[in-house]
Amino acid sequence: MMAANLSILCLAYIAGLLLTALPGQLLGLSVGAIALLLLGVAASLLVSRVWRTGPSSRIWLLAGLTGLIASLYFQIQFPRPGATDISRLIPSSEAIASELVFTVSGQIESPPRLTRSQNIQFWLKAKQVRAETKTGAKALAERAISGKIYTTVPLLMGTGLHPGEVVTVTGSLYKPKPATNPGGFDFQAYLEQEGGFTGMRGNQVESSEPAPWGLWAVRQRIVRSQVQQLGVPEGPLLSAMVMGKNGVDVPYDLRDAFAKAGLAHALAASGFQVSLVIGVILSLTKSLAARVRLGLGLSVLILYIGLTGAEPSVLRAGVMGVAVLLATTLERKVKPLGSMLIAATLLLVIHPIWIWNLGFQLSFLATLGLLVTTPTLTRWLDWLPPTLAGFIAVPVAAYIWTMPLQLHVFGVVSPYSIVANVLTAPLLTVVSLGGMVSALAALVVPGVGSTLAGLLYYPTRALIAIAEFCNQLPGNSFAVSTISTVQVVALYGLICLIWWRAKWQQYWWVAVVAGLSLIAIPVGYAYTNLSQVTILAGDPVLVLQDKGKVALINSGDEANATFSVMPFLTKQGVNRVEWAIATQQQSSNLAGWYPILKSLPVQTFYDNGDPPDSSNEVESNSASTAQTLLSKAIDDQLKNHQGKRLSLSVDQPVLLGKMAVTQISAEPPVLQLQTDGMRWLLLPNIDPADQQTLVAANLLPEAQAIWWFGRSPMPALLDTVQPDVAIASSAVNPETTDWFSQHAVPLYQTRQDGAVRWNAKQGFATALLANDPN
Repeated sequence: MMAANLSILCLAYIAGLLLTALPGQLLGLSVGAIALLLLGVAASLLVSRVWRTGPSSRIWLLAGLTGLIASLYFQIQFPRPGATDISRLIPSSEAIASELVFTVSGQIESPPRLTRSQNIQFWLKAKQVRAETKTGAKALAERAISGKIYTTVPLLMGTGLHPGEVVTVTGSLYKPKPATNPGGFDFQAYLEQEGGFTGMRGNQVESSEPAPWGLWAVRQRIVRSQVQQLGVPEGPLLSAMVMGKNGVDVPYDLRDAFAKAGLAHALAASGFQVSLVIGVILSLTKSLAARVRLGLGLSVLILYIGLTGAEPSVLRAGVMGVAVLLATTLERKVKPLGSMLIAATLLLVIHPIWIWNLGFQLSFLATLGLLVTTPTLTRWLDWLPPTLAGFIAVPVAAYIWTMPLQLHVFGVVSPYSIVANVLTAPLLTVVSLGGMVSALAALVVPGVGSTLAGLLYYPTRALIAIAEFCNQLPGNSFAVSTISTVQVVALYGLICLIWWRAKWQQYWWVAVVAGLSLIAIPVGYAYTNLSQVTILAGDPVLVLQDKGKVALINSGDEANATFSVMPFLTKQGVNRVEWAIATQQQSSNLAGWYPILKSLPVQTFYDNGDPPDSSNEVESNSASTAQTLLSKAIDDQLKNHQGKRLSLSVDQPVLLGKMAVTQISAEPPVLQLQTDGMRWLLLPNIDPADQQTLVAANLLPEAQAIWWFGRSPMPALLDTVQPDVAIASSAVNPETTDWFSQHAVPLYQTRQDGAVRWNAKQGFATALLANDPN
């Protein structure tokens, strides 16, 4: 009974943290905390009368109080900038902040890592700061400061930095922004979870105190030894499988390939590696006294956890590993579910904000699936050889328990992920075990460790080949759009219902049908009824959606297409684009189409084929060559998906359901968009002389909405168009702002308001709600 009571209290604590997601407060308390307290009171009055052999009324009441305390504890522990936090020194105006040069002294807290943009990133614990203007005038006298800074510096400046090193970094400070596009990365929330509120772009780094010897040196010794013989990317992959990816620079294309194939877990140290460590220690210390075995086991476990960078998944496995070591010492059996619940509660007491850490959530859900679902699946597969049945049951169980959360966060299904995991299961075992042996040898004799790592080349290469092969199969990734929290709760309710009662497991197919319906019906309804226009923040991109059909105007550069456009389309459940229009012909913007066309089939691609402008002959030749290469790459991707490329003709409408886009001027390229009873005018970067030409030629119609990027429209142009709403994807000059103010025309600016969305029912709305009339 004590175990049952403890389980109820642990579950109540976790539920209290989860319910902090509910909006609203009452008497200063979150609605979720109050609801849990009332539920505990109700349970104390009613449950004991129905369940007489169950927990007492006092336990249910204590559970309600525990949930309330958990909610209050979460609010207390939620990271907030202190009185001396460096974020308080950043001017609220970006224009003013950009004119200041800060010099910050502090200590490096995290292993420096290579970013996608080929910079070095690390967390800096700030101690001293001073600031000057770009002209050299003193803006802020040197003072003591606190806080963590998300710091990025150029590759050459950051090479050779280590955790614990005291450095002085000179550059600009900025406040992180929330997601400006639907489905985009919330940088502000990410830093908050790490306890940081400030970012820094450093351009100069000076080391004033070398890093003390630490686990970073051990990690570096292992990585160098394994990479020496295996090379890249096999070497970093092996090191990541042994120590996790936190302290290892795994190439991003390899990370992306493994994530797309459903093998991202292979790059994270987790319970599998911890179980190997414990198994080896217990085997090697059989002849020693129980207390000595426990001491050695705990020491090695703590060392390994530190070596991995203390990832949530490793900490979870570590706490469960401690339970195994204690049970072995005391000669008792371990209850896996109980130890997992205690591990989750202990970690959430130390770091309550981890309740919203995706890695933490996926780790526990996958482990729960392995504990409760694998035995049932193995029993159903008893007609197969036991080893093969285990290789199939483990990934399927993890897939079942993690899929609802993955759909909620990513909105993507990897159809071949189970097959990929089954194929790679024996390879993961061999490579992980061999990698640990190689790592131990590298600590003693690096050459021996390197030689042993070389023996793992073909298994490691096979892992990469399987991931790449699965990613080349048709339909390797299917976007279903993100599902709501209610759908997630309902799906996990179905899974728990089947798990809770063994006799209900024979009706698993009913749960599968119900679960698919929970996903398909809402997605299908939105798919067939949504009619929407979205202008994304960042580079100028417009997305049209009309009852399942999607069109795209512009892509931005490659980074914008990869990190803004594609995540938006994926989370909207877009798997096909009917047509796309490229109004920008510069090489940087053409490059943005490549990742889109590589991932999504585009039926028709329109452009005007104009060469990029350049006043210099050398630049012109270089731009022309780059444009030719990019144009060929675009053609190749279109052919791969049976698409075609056409020139956009003047006055020829391009249709998308009830929507139509017409080019009313080829040079400069001006588009008109007709939606449900609303006309839009889309203006590129047009200089004042060309604007006057368009007005004089009477080419511009009146429109309810105007969107532009580049130079602001002149008052004479606005007098002709007479817009009711204006949207700017670039800075707006004062003359244009005054016109909108005088005519009471709402002005949305994607730089400060985020993405702008319009549909006939709700009108206009913005991603950041800064200028949202709704």
